[in-house]
Amino acid sequence: MKVFAGNSNRHLAEAICKYLNVPLGNATVRRFADQEIFVEISENVRGEDIFIVQPTSFPANDHLMELLIMIDAMRRSSARRITAVLPYFGYARQDRKAGPRTPISAKLVANLITEAGADRVLTLDLHAGQIQGFFDIPTDTLIAMPILARDVKEHYDLANLMVVSPDVGGVVRARSLAKRLDCLLAIVDKRRDRPGESEVMNIIGDVAGKDCILVDDIVDSGGTLCNAAEALLKNGATSVTAYITHGVLSGGAVARIASSKLRELVITDSIQPTTSVQSAPNIRVITTAALLGEAINRTSLEQSVSGLFD
Repeated sequence: MKVFAGNSNRHLAEAICKYLNVPLGNATVRRFADQEIFVEISENVRGEDIFIVQPTSFPANDHLMELLIMIDAMRRSSARRITAVLPYFGYARQDRKAGPRTPISAKLVANLITEAGADRVLTLDLHAGQIQGFFDIPTDTLIAMPILARDVKEHYDLANLMVVSPDVGGVVRARSLAKRLDCLLAIVDKRRDRPGESEVMNIIGDVAGKDCILVDDIVDSGGTLCNAAEALLKNGATSVTAYITHGVLSGGAVARIASSKLRELVITDSIQPTTSVQSAPNIRVITTAALLGEAINRTSLEQSVSGLFD
């Protein structure tokens, strides 16, 4: 088994290697003057079980191309098996035709990864479960919920806790956390007028006097979370904290969250935190290295990955 990484999130790749007690593979991923990507594998990988850790976060197209070229380089170097490890799968929000004459880009990206030569995919908290079916190769989707639940237990009094879904579409995810914590569930009913903006309409459930935990898979602009926090506090919530797997946090999201009424935003390191995220007073990052590392180890040993969540 050998683990390699592109430039997307080397810190996470190094943490995974530390968990596995293996060195990070020696590979050069650089750009020519015209920004073409060049990859050179600087060690023998013939007959090896290869894992490439590369979330396709911002800039998504560059990091996706790095992944595809690394897969191709491994295939041409006679690797025995290549697993693309995508802690964050970019383009996942384009999982259906949202209107006439629009693409299903998540399927296109799945095809690109397959055709590049990947034998397996290992990812974390896909935006929509059906994306697994877009791949024609074995795909394991890990869930960050056990990590999030453990952190909530360490920081909150469960007797006064309420889990909240920021929209109707996230109810299944919120119910899963509420079941793990054995607490009540509420839902924020919102109306989205245009992409990137949302208007909170009402709260389904009694949140008065409760410490509320908003849970979702992706935070991008942060508008939904900030609006939901205001609505919950207006309805009598004592505090509002958000637990999100993928901290995309594009544009002015960090500043928006820092000045919001959120007590704290907790995200994982599936996307490498920027300097602004690390310095934000109310954003905290927890690691997924042990979860991904154990999944990689079990995959290499041909053991059950789903057994991690039994």
